[in-house]
Amino acid sequence: MSNYFEILCAVAALLLAVYYYATSSFDFWKNCGVVGPRPLPYFGNMKDILFARKSITVYVKEIYDAYKNESMIGLYSRTTPLLVIREPELIKDVLIRDFSHFSDRGFIINEKVEPLSPHLFFLEAERWRPLRNRLSPIFTSGKLREMFYFIVECSHHLEKYLDKKVGREEVIECRELAAKFTTDVIGTCAFGIEMSALADEESEFRKMGRAVFAVNLRNITQTKFRVFIPTLYNLLQLLPCQKYVPFFAKVVSETIKYRRENNIVRPDFINMLMELQKHPEKLQNIELSDTLLTAQAFVFFVAGFETSSLTITNTLYELAQNQDIQDKLREEIEEHCAKNDGELKYDDIKGMKYLDKAFKETLRMYPAGSIVTRRAQSNYTFNGTEVSIPKGTIIWIPVQGIHYDPDIYPNPQKFDPERFNEDAVAARNPMHYLPFGDGPRNCIGARFAAYQTKVGLITILRNYKIDVCDKTMIPYEIDPGSFIPSPKSGIYLKMTKIPRECKIIS
Repeated sequence: MSNYFEILCAVAALLLAVYYYATSSFDFWKNCGVVGPRPLPYFGNMKDILFARKSITVYVKEIYDAYKNESMIGLYSRTTPLLVIREPELIKDVLIRDFSHFSDRGFIINEKVEPLSPHLFFLEAERWRPLRNRLSPIFTSGKLREMFYFIVECSHHLEKYLDKKVGREEVIECRELAAKFTTDVIGTCAFGIEMSALADEESEFRKMGRAVFAVNLRNITQTKFRVFIPTLYNLLQLLPCQKYVPFFAKVVSETIKYRRENNIVRPDFINMLMELQKHPEKLQNIELSDTLLTAQAFVFFVAGFETSSLTITNTLYELAQNQDIQDKLREEIEEHCAKNDGELKYDDIKGMKYLDKAFKETLRMYPAGSIVTRRAQSNYTFNGTEVSIPKGTIIWIPVQGIHYDPDIYPNPQKFDPERFNEDAVAARNPMHYLPFGDGPRNCIGARFAAYQTKVGLITILRNYKIDVCDKTMIPYEIDPGSFIPSPKSGIYLKMTKIPRECKIIS
């Protein structure tokens, strides 16, 4: 009998130890004077996110709204303190003024688990900074002007594809349509390769793009573990690599080899990577391995096609429900088509002010990142407060909450491009619009994304009227398992052909 009692005591002691471990940090924010929701043992405040019951997009807006009178909100990522910042001046401190203290995004990198993870988006500050400096020139206005011809070529393919597709069926799944277009654009602008996602239903590049963002058990597990359970994430190296890893490694190595052997130079991303290989001394003693090189091309591919395709899709979704805005936008397109003998050129896209407003309003309602993350590189005390955080603390900037704050954007559920007229923009704090982040570590490809998205929208809207249909998802629901905020199901819209006379040229 005594043996059973001893066993029970041992089990009780173990449970108490586990409970203590799971809750020992839960007074941290209280001691700092920062309020927040009550955490659960072991899960902290992340239970619904960990089990994919709720997306971070939905959760961060709920937290933002629940603590609307607070400048900071204290959360726990399981047992680890995590800070949400609402106050725009504190956000500016983190992203811009005190960037040197917050130059890291806070992502865990394990190249054995995910060989292509050491890319520009995830990289720690030491490797990120020199790579960013050397890759930034590919996104200058001059380079984009050179790439514009390639984007235009892909828009012609999109136009032909739509003519055939709409000829067979009026209802189109727009997310897949847009993803095929942006896959082709990224293929030619980054790799100098015809990816044929529009022309070939069996395009390998499109298959790989789907695989990267597929909402399946493996992808969900790796994403959740990488962010919330890094110890188990490191154990995932027991799993085989995703099939797209060797695919992209082969594409990059063969493309570089072919260009060198044939002395081919193109104004694209691969060419920039080749220049880095020629001059490794410019990377400040960072070893530019084949894997690190491939990772940069990989992230440009996946981020470039997915975020822009979602923006095209979401713009069409809103225009289908707001015919007056769609008509006004099409009128602007017609106006520019009438110039230059019916030709639309690179500079004309900059002149399409209403299109730019609609593009920005879509990114307000559907930002590609619902949060901006940073990790403190040193102990830090926030200006004007007594709140101090230790080195390593993760910061969340709640983009989704800010973009839907009715005190900043009245009637935030309404699609209204006029929120981005000059007077309205000037009246808002710049930290209240963060679709691409801000500061030195903002999105490097923001300008490129804007151009390919706008060309895609122009191509579709000048040829087709967009309407909702019985299959259109209303209201819009976000898939809780997706890494980038994505619709839970496809976005189906009705497209009706309209006469077009003008064409796009470079």
